[in-house]
Amino acid sequence: MGPKIFTLLCLATFSASAQNAIQAGKFTVEHPTLLNLGFEWAISGDANRNAGVSVQYRAVGESSWKNAMPLLRIGGENIYRRRENLDYTVPEGFAGSILNLQPGTEYECQFKMTDPDGATGETQHTVKVKTRTEPQPSKDGRTLHVYAPDYQGPKLEPNFTSVLQAYYGSGLGDWSVVWERRVRPGDTILVHTGLYRPERFNYVDPMMTPFDGTASLAIKATADKPITIKAAGDGEAIFDGGGNHALFDVMGSAHHIFDGLVFRNTDIGIMAGQKEVIGAVGLTVKNCRFENVGFGVWTEYAGSSDFYIADNLFLGRDDRFRLVGWTGPLWASAGPFGSHLLTSYYAVKVYGPGHVIAHNSIAYFHDAVGISTYGTPEKDPERRASSIDIYNNDFHMLGDDFVETDGGVHNVRVFNNRGVNAAHGGYSSQPVFGGPVYFIRNILYHVPSGVAFKFSAKPAGLIVYHNTIIGEHVVKDPSSNMHYRNNLFLGRDTPGRGIMAWPNATDAYSSDYNGFRPNKGAPAQYQWLGPQKGQRLYEPKATDWKTFSTLAEMKAATGQEAHGIEVDFDIFEKMTPPDPAKRHAVYHAMDLNFKLKPNSKAVDSGVVIPTVNEGFAGRAPDLGALETGRPETKYGPRWLTWQPFYR
Repeated sequence: MGPKIFTLLCLATFSASAQNAIQAGKFTVEHPTLLNLGFEWAISGDANRNAGVSVQYRAVGESSWKNAMPLLRIGGENIYRRRENLDYTVPEGFAGSILNLQPGTEYECQFKMTDPDGATGETQHTVKVKTRTEPQPSKDGRTLHVYAPDYQGPKLEPNFTSVLQAYYGSGLGDWSVVWERRVRPGDTILVHTGLYRPERFNYVDPMMTPFDGTASLAIKATADKPITIKAAGDGEAIFDGGGNHALFDVMGSAHHIFDGLVFRNTDIGIMAGQKEVIGAVGLTVKNCRFENVGFGVWTEYAGSSDFYIADNLFLGRDDRFRLVGWTGPLWASAGPFGSHLLTSYYAVKVYGPGHVIAHNSIAYFHDAVGISTYGTPEKDPERRASSIDIYNNDFHMLGDDFVETDGGVHNVRVFNNRGVNAAHGGYSSQPVFGGPVYFIRNILYHVPSGVAFKFSAKPAGLIVYHNTIIGEHVVKDPSSNMHYRNNLFLGRDTPGRGIMAWPNATDAYSSDYNGFRPNKGAPAQYQWLGPQKGQRLYEPKATDWKTFSTLAEMKAATGQEAHGIEVDFDIFEKMTPPDPAKRHAVYHAMDLNFKLKPNSKAVDSGVVIPTVNEGFAGRAPDLGALETGRPETKYGPRWLTWQPFYR
């Protein structure tokens, strides 16, 4: 070998080694929520993707460290949708969450980056981060009283006849925008019992909202001194839009609390942000009821952050007696009914960081909860849909999906939700821009399309743990960086349909410790797309797919599901699957029991996952959403003691 060739080989070896070694970049602490913390860590190098980041944490003042899940290696995944000209490549890095923490608690979090090929830069970070608490009214501000215009009884001072009058000191007619007596940060507006309905076509409308019937609130309060608009507790305080477009517009506001109110007969209950225009910050909506609305709470603004939407009841306008999705010429297979009218779109839709959507009951909308399908995420972490929690919600009768994480970027956490009846999809990532998005301990029943998780438009970074799915998961649009553990997928004997498909677009994937009930009579129960090292299969040919009739065949051919098992409905205390011949049927959560039978095949068959399931009751975690021997999960508003979804 000549000296020149030897030198070139050495340079090539050095170059490959340099590309495989990792260089630590910017470390980002995302907006904390009440229960979780999210982190991002940019890198360069690590071309062979063998680096890792270990995570430990402890409450400040504690001496011992606890292990959390390692951060997820992300980067290089391609997310695209040609029709919308979307084409995005995930930047190289790591991202992940520390889950199931306590509200209002400061934690010390430690991150260590390692790489067998070498690591440079600041490869260790220790940060202190405090979880949030539920927003509460200020104790220091004034109390302003609002009484309905027709109220005849005694009134507390100071008092007003509308929220706008208390908020701005507005006048009537043209004078309604003369805002000379503004509410102050820290003030509480108590709304007393009565009907508050705009007389939109009355020039001297007592609600001070002539023509549009919309109350626009735009004052900037602070987190420690919010402006609170709250029911006084002497009866229902009802805001009735009378068929108007929006009841409240809070797009220019900061740190407002709506508590205990009723919103009805309007297209939009609370409009909170428009893309590339303006949006609210720190909005809280809790203990409220939305009836006959097209939209509950809505922002598409990237700068909207830290919403708390909790313990509300949202009732839309869609069909209550049959499950109808999108039909017509494009979806003729969906059934004999025409497409449902878009009379109710989303109950809650958000964009931006730090939102919490929890303990709500939602029914009769197109979709229940969604992240805005925003498109290419902005580079600024403060303007991305990251660190968002969607949990303990109860979903019923949706024309499309239960939850859409479709514009999410990093650390979207969807957990402890129950969904019954969705026409087209259960839990959606269409797409996610790198992730991780966590789907943990969710329940799904009666999604006749066979799309338990709508993973399409090439999403990346999908963590699917401990879900109970009564139905199939057969999406075949390739996705990147998918990982399944401790789930239950039980088929309904849908004719000709298998139980599970794994459409992996890249070589980063894993699946194990899951339980499956195959559909009777289907020849291809398990469908697998698994690229080899370095291969990408975003647009696979039919010959790239492998199909298997048994789990044993799938295990032998792919190396996945080494601990996976096949189960049947006898693992439950009492469970009857939905009838696949009755696509438009309506089922009710009150009639369903998702608890596992003690000593059944699914009990103690899972694997331990830090911060997810350490509190298991037996020898090992159970499969599915509900752990035997643990307290019962509460879905929907914590104040709601009756079942809102009657027959």
